[in-house]
Amino acid sequence: MTSADATSATSPPASSPAPTPAVMTVHPLLGVAGVLLGAMIATGTGRLISVGLADMRGALHLGVDEAAWIGTAFNAPMMFIGPFSVYLGGLLGARRVLLTCASLFCLISLLLPLVSNLTAIFILLGLAGVTAGTFYPLTLSFVLRGLPMKYVLLGIAMYAIDIVFTTNVSTSLEAWYMDHLSWRWIFWTGAALAPVMVFLIYFGVPWQPLPKPKEGQPKPNWRGFLYASLGFAFLYTALDQGQRLDWLHSGTIVALSLTGLFLLLAALERHFLLPNPLIAFRFLLRRNTLLLSLVLVLFRFSMLATVVTIPNYLAAVQGYRALQTGPVLLWVALPQILLSLFAMSLVRRIDPRLILTFGFTLITIACLINARLSSEWSGSSFAVTQLVLAVGLALAFNAMVGSLVLELINTGALTRPVDTLTFAGFFQTVRLFGGQIGTVFMLHFISIREQFHSNILGLGVHLGQPATSQRLLGLRAAMASHTTDMSVASGRAGQILGMQLHEQAFTLAIADSFTLVACAAVFCLIVIACMERVPTQYRQVVAAPAGAA
Repeated sequence: MTSADATSATSPPASSPAPTPAVMTVHPLLGVAGVLLGAMIATGTGRLISVGLADMRGALHLGVDEAAWIGTAFNAPMMFIGPFSVYLGGLLGARRVLLTCASLFCLISLLLPLVSNLTAIFILLGLAGVTAGTFYPLTLSFVLRGLPMKYVLLGIAMYAIDIVFTTNVSTSLEAWYMDHLSWRWIFWTGAALAPVMVFLIYFGVPWQPLPKPKEGQPKPNWRGFLYASLGFAFLYTALDQGQRLDWLHSGTIVALSLTGLFLLLAALERHFLLPNPLIAFRFLLRRNTLLLSLVLVLFRFSMLATVVTIPNYLAAVQGYRALQTGPVLLWVALPQILLSLFAMSLVRRIDPRLILTFGFTLITIACLINARLSSEWSGSSFAVTQLVLAVGLALAFNAMVGSLVLELINTGALTRPVDTLTFAGFFQTVRLFGGQIGTVFMLHFISIREQFHSNILGLGVHLGQPATSQRLLGLRAAMASHTTDMSVASGRAGQILGMQLHEQAFTLAIADSFTLVACAAVFCLIVIACMERVPTQYRQVVAAPAGAA
């Protein structure tokens, strides 16, 4: 690429702020509703499986090790199809892929709860993950290329509501299913919504002829996509199961990791030896694009404060069930509907980097307040910080996606389907793979910090010490009223003291995890400060004449 090409790619003329979308539909709102519903289905199904894993294990009479692979069987195929969706979308068009996959997902989700054979369950989960995984990358590409610019900001807001709202509301939904319906609705929810998605896409996404390569251009090749997709899927599986199988001490994890790395290297070699016309890696090698991918990873890590840290604390220390934890997470979920629309109105007028900064600042403040956690905190203790997190997450997510769209607008990529597909596929891969790395790191961090605090607290608890003896005597006296055998009361007092030590150690580990999220948010502020201001902002895009937008 010459310096002139690079300049034109990064700084388009200010007089053409918004290229005309290559695909236009006469029913834009139906189309955007269809693809956003697909993203909601994929997010909701994955989250319901995660939250309802214990209930599924009991209903299917599975062991802990067997049930541990259920989430992996769904999510790893989603990771696989992320990069491969670029190939499918470029070869067949978004409409064909979405209609086919949504129909298959509906059928698979209907059958899944009716199957009792474990092998068949894993096969159907894999197929469900493959079909649902196409919804994400094709959603953003259609919203950007298939809508007039006046609808794009609305589409971004709805996409934000999709992700943040669905992630946090799923705990309450699964708990309600278990109390009033059945665990089968973990899958039947997607099956019920998929026909609506098919209807909306059929009437909202326009039909397109099959793309044909230009004369002299090489034909699209599926092998490189297959190698990359399999490589990421193997590495995702290694990450998902690594903590349970003790990482590199497990032959399974070592084999998965080495195979995944080999396949990724094979995909890179094939791309450089035989470039694929459906992917443009050089388009991704831009400062803001790379920094925004890091912002996406850090945003996913910040979301763990609500979807992992708080639920784990309430379950382990306060003994909350999902039905009791759900309302705590709703403090983040429900405000998203209004907050996302408000955030988009700000993005329309203000540089998204400023909104990103304010959003991550609020996340930092909320997590630092939560870092003062003690074992006396209950669900209601998180009400204020959950509201602060709700505002911060809404502002950060909308500004982040808005910044991604501005990158596409300013590079003129909306008129180049290859660049748009590459962009969407890349960020789908970063979203899933980066999110999994963050989740694994957080769970490992909590485990390590719990061991540390348990050892430190244990140093002060020894038989014969006055404080320990006084504590044990008080506990034994409390237990004596429930038994006539003092040896039983003494044994029970020792068990309770051990449980109290574990509770305090886990509480301190959770407090440390909030501090870790706050540090990640501060680091994200530094990353945002390194981003360049793009020439064309949304106020120019929206004000552009209809023919240009």
